[in-house]
Amino acid sequence: MSTSLAVTVGQASSAGRKPRNQDFHGLRRAQGTALQSKGIALAIADGISSSDVSHIASETAVSGFLEDYYCTSDAWSVCNAAQRVIAAINSWLYAQTRQSQYREDADRGYVCTFSAIVFKAASAYLFHVGDARIYRLRDQALERLTEDHRVQMSRYESYLARALGINNQVEIDYQRLALDVGDVFILATDGVYEYMDDATLIDTIAVHEHDLDTAAARIVDMAYEHGSHDNLTVQIVRVDSLDAQDPDDIAGRLTELAFPPALEARMTFEGYDIVRALNISGRSHVFLARDGDSGEPVALKIPASDLKADPVLLERFLLEEWIARRIDSPYVLKASPPRRKPAHVYVAMEYVEGQTLTQWMVDHPKPDMASVRPIVEQIGKGVLAFHRQEMIHQDLRPDNILIDTLGTVKIIDFGAVEVAGIRESAGRHGSDDVLGTSQYAAPEYFIGGQGTTRSDVYSLGVITYQMLTGQLPYGPNVSRARSSADLNRLSYPSAITCNADVPAWVDGALRKALHPNPIQRYAEVAEFVYDLRHPRGELVADHRLPLIDRDPNRFWKGLSALLGLAVAGLLVYIANI
Repeated sequence: MSTSLAVTVGQASSAGRKPRNQDFHGLRRAQGTALQSKGIALAIADGISSSDVSHIASETAVSGFLEDYYCTSDAWSVCNAAQRVIAAINSWLYAQTRQSQYREDADRGYVCTFSAIVFKAASAYLFHVGDARIYRLRDQALERLTEDHRVQMSRYESYLARALGINNQVEIDYQRLALDVGDVFILATDGVYEYMDDATLIDTIAVHEHDLDTAAARIVDMAYEHGSHDNLTVQIVRVDSLDAQDPDDIAGRLTELAFPPALEARMTFEGYDIVRALNISGRSHVFLARDGDSGEPVALKIPASDLKADPVLLERFLLEEWIARRIDSPYVLKASPPRRKPAHVYVAMEYVEGQTLTQWMVDHPKPDMASVRPIVEQIGKGVLAFHRQEMIHQDLRPDNILIDTLGTVKIIDFGAVEVAGIRESAGRHGSDDVLGTSQYAAPEYFIGGQGTTRSDVYSLGVITYQMLTGQLPYGPNVSRARSSADLNRLSYPSAITCNADVPAWVDGALRKALHPNPIQRYAEVAEFVYDLRHPRGELVADHRLPLIDRDPNRFWKGLSALLGLAVAGLLVYIANI
């Protein structure tokens, strides 16, 4: 039986001996699918005493984080989403100070410390700036998880080295920790932890384990009684259960849905009238169908029968629809609006009349650059839409690219897409296998490397090279690589040798996009697409390098051949003396 993430929280805060409480804290418990995709978040902030407006900074930081984090994409990782939100809050606070009377003295401006935890699935994600602290209590042992960003000038004088609002840029400490049921996390400002010893904290939580609000209030009271002169805030969180489900409960849906029957023309299935088959592969069967209620055409996709006994691949199949609903791009196929509760495993996508890029290349065996560029640019924009959502496509190939009757490109298959937010929630979608098609997959996949945006750049480079030359740049040699040494032996064959009309600077861009070492490739697909239209001197200069620098393997092979001929000639000469 699956369980959901659940925590018990206790919180308390007091101004203490100060006239105003400059601390702020908060908690947000997400419900439903948001609990699975975004988790439970809590945060604490401490305004600096030298500022009359730091209480505004503290409240803004905590409230803004708890609001904006849940507005980020479900596909983003916790790390990416939280750090972007914190960075935006920091920039806003810094701007407020710069526009205020305190612009020449940041210590009197909108400045505060900030610490937060996001609990998601079976992990805790910690974010920390300043000198509030986060502890973990496990097996009656208290472990401090954060470092104080405070510089001690003397026994009585110190200053914050890092805080929100001090500078336009902020460095955020980040950790990800595996959770166990029963773990207790404590967030506290310096007004509390400087006046409490570990044993007292542990004992107080143990005594009030069934009422953590009382435990938090008692810790605040004891810190005050022990002489604290600062504001006092503490949050206590106990992990009661962990999430055993994926976002949107894809695995759960599989237990509720029946495997679909074999479909044929003129059948009715789930309220759709089947018209004809569009594509049959070893992984899926795609049919043109019409919605029985609206009459609208859809591309109805069901898993191939071989997937029936493979729950991992079935989860990936259902994940395609989840992905399609989160990508908003005219160059990516959209999911059809849900109209009925499904009873079988299937996916309904928009129907696009057109041809695959594979067929386009058959029809245009020798296209010019003016025809190739618009197609590559549109594919690049579609890929960029995935990357903005922290998704790696991993299976870019001509069969997965559709060109409609107006010339608009659509990326149509998401079966191999890796989603950062899902990868961190559960490991079931991971795989040691190369999920894409070997001829177009980046070399790092074959030596056990993880896909990145640069991997998709490589695949787009292969497609572009094939469109211009009719050939694959490395043939089957990439899929045979099993080590970095094998990759280093791969030699880029100039596209110009196959198509003399390819400009030298375009060939230079292809060389960079197709480099076997991902570090040497373009970091972003937009850079590659830009260089296909805008000549750059360094890309052209590469063609003027000596052969030994441009293609060492070719140089040494040629030199060996010449030496061999020389030796053979010398032997003939000696024999004739």
